[in-house]
Amino acid sequence: MKNTRKLCAAIAAAIAAALILASCSAAGDNYAPGDVGMYDAEYNEMYSIAQGEPDDGFNMGKLKENPFVKTADEPVSTFSADVDTASYTMLRRLIKEGYDLKSLKSTAGANIRTEELINYFRYDCRAPGEGELFGVTAKLVPCPWNASDLLLTMTLATNEPAARADNNIVLLVDVSGSMRSDDKLPLLKRTFSYLLSGLDKNDTVSIVTYSSGERVVLEGCPGDRADTIQQALDSLQASGATNGEAGLQKAYEIAEKYAKQDGNNRIIMASDGDLNVGMSSVEEIKAFVEQKRDAGVYLSVLGFGYGNYRDAKMETIADSGNGVYYYIDGEEEAEKIFCDDLLATLYTAASDVKLQITFDAQSVSAYRLIGYENRVMSAEDFDNDAKDAGDVGAGHSVTVCYEIVPAEGIAGEEKMLTLSVRYKEPGGVRSTLNEYGMSYAGISCEPDADTDLIAALCELGMILHGSQYGKDIDMPDVVTLLHGHDYASDPYKAGFVGLIDRIAG
Repeated sequence: MKNTRKLCAAIAAAIAAALILASCSAAGDNYAPGDVGMYDAEYNEMYSIAQGEPDDGFNMGKLKENPFVKTADEPVSTFSADVDTASYTMLRRLIKEGYDLKSLKSTAGANIRTEELINYFRYDCRAPGEGELFGVTAKLVPCPWNASDLLLTMTLATNEPAARADNNIVLLVDVSGSMRSDDKLPLLKRTFSYLLSGLDKNDTVSIVTYSSGERVVLEGCPGDRADTIQQALDSLQASGATNGEAGLQKAYEIAEKYAKQDGNNRIIMASDGDLNVGMSSVEEIKAFVEQKRDAGVYLSVLGFGYGNYRDAKMETIADSGNGVYYYIDGEEEAEKIFCDDLLATLYTAASDVKLQITFDAQSVSAYRLIGYENRVMSAEDFDNDAKDAGDVGAGHSVTVCYEIVPAEGIAGEEKMLTLSVRYKEPGGVRSTLNEYGMSYAGISCEPDADTDLIAALCELGMILHGSQYGKDIDMPDVVTLLHGHDYASDPYKAGFVGLIDRIAG
């Protein structure tokens, strides 16, 4: 099995490197053989890399999952909200391109962030009440992969804005040689065409490109001039190196020049993340974007392509820029982001959203946070308004899952936990605190379509990661959870069922 895994990874590396060299060498980008990693060295702390294992860019070893924690030792779990969905669409692309389960485990498993699988979908959730930003729906069901444990799911959802704000949008487009293939710059142009249908004369659109240098292609164009904007996009050609630093600096300059007071000021960066001129490391990019975000300009990221795709850089740019990270695997995803989820994509409902769950040791013996490995925070950071956290868009939802070991002899009405949510109004400096107390009796329920879908996504994540907490889980278990419900009314959920059937067969 180990030799097979190594061989699979090595073949994938060779293919990916060949594709990169074929498409980019003539354009002048500087690629080294095998330079196809999705993660950079800065992320190695989260991943245990086996010595001697081939690194094909997807294979980064085994994800260091959040462990079980004894409630008596540490009753508090604190982390940043995350509404990114890139992992799901990356996985969907690979499955559609013919990767089987073995290949997915060996070449992509460690890069799949479970919370991004879960947060791709919408779940039934109560609307926010008076004085609340979030409506919270909590459910406690038997854990499908461990009969002695319980699965806790909590979904926090925001309302869509009551009124539409004016938009100042800067499209920051990577036009370097690595963007030449059809799944990059050509798909990028089609993707932005979906955005244009949602804009009007009160919006402004600018386009900044970067390769060996930066260029302002369009500046301050009214949003209702869709033909002009589309013509500017269609004129873009890929060539040269990748000077992301120059592009970012110019994009912020343009965004600040056309800033709309009380409006939505946002840069949307579209790239494969392969920055090789100027700032290139994750830490350099993070420091630059963090310095700029205080100007009130949000930065979201759209990722394209794979092979030389730099997932860590793309996620860091979006996280540091108070934005959302999406991966575009086709026009279906482009339509979802800029049509179905347009308001959530463009408008921020809350900044620096932090979640803290305090478990009652008399009711919960131990707990394990599923996913959010790179979002975990110290308990002290929860009350520190200077500590950055994730932002949540208008109409977005965040779903959190815990595997719970119940204490013996608990009574149904006993308090189980307190969920505390801290957030700031967009542009605010002081946070607001909402708290929700929960008991076993108050949230226990029978499994339903939502809890079984979430459980299936958790199980898939554990299978791909080779989780120590789900050693007995196999794909038939995932299939069983999904086939117990009819998801036909939701094309995205139905699509996921089809993906699972494909790799389970």
